[in-house]
Amino acid sequence: MNWLDPFQYSFMNEALLIGALVGAVCAVLSCYLVLKGWSLMGDAISHAVLPGVVLAYIIGLPLALGAFASGLLCATATGWIKSNSRIKEDTVMGIVFTGLFALGLVMFSKVESDLHLTHILFGNILGIERVVMLQTAVTAIVTLMVTLLMRKDLLLFCFDPAHARAIGQNTALTYYVFLALLAATIVASMQAVGIILVVAMLVTPGCTARLLTDRFDHMLLIASSSSVLASCLGVYASFFINGSTGACIVLAQALFFTLAFIFAPKHGLIAGKRSRGAAA
Repeated sequence: MNWLDPFQYSFMNEALLIGALVGAVCAVLSCYLVLKGWSLMGDAISHAVLPGVVLAYIIGLPLALGAFASGLLCATATGWIKSNSRIKEDTVMGIVFTGLFALGLVMFSKVESDLHLTHILFGNILGIERVVMLQTAVTAIVTLMVTLLMRKDLLLFCFDPAHARAIGQNTALTYYVFLALLAATIVASMQAVGIILVVAMLVTPGCTARLLTDRFDHMLLIASSSSVLASCLGVYASFFINGSTGACIVLAQALFFTLAFIFAPKHGLIAGKRSRGAAA
């Protein structure tokens, strides 16, 4: 088998393009989630989109629209319950997203359809229809542009919300805009890697970059580069091993994180042992 064989197929070239685009937008949001300590929020919203997907199918609306509405409902409900109770935010997330995910599973089991649950859960980047591919591309591009335009406001909100309020920033609006961007990113990634594996794409690139740099601009660049490379590598490798493409993408990202964890020049495992040895 020739190493260039994958590029002879249009579905592989399209998968590489969509994978790179989804990888880039997930990586940018990943940096803010890691900085804010909201990794569980990505997990919560990604699971909570399932009832919206099923409901959209029943009504006859685009699945992406239902997923976005359901994800936004999860994020809004989490914020509202936290503001009106003694329960901490991470606990509220666990309650809301598991409840919505369970509701989605019950709804799916009661609806007769040709919708394949495995494609929703684990993605099907090699079999995306042209219409869905266009929706994914547009959603990812718009989300990426808005995030980059608001990067300074989002950075201040994630790093020091008290200072953001002091200088007049509407932190409540920023909060809900950020959640909307997160929901849109999950919708864009849903068809590629599924609502379960998208959690890894929203967490791993930011963690990898955090180990390699202390500057946020560099963090965005490193996270995006590693995520795009991992997406392309995962799609390419899945062709030869005949494995799940979404899982291969996540494994490639996990490999990059492992390498950064061990060999990062300043915050890596080896560097840490050297610094402790020198101090002793």
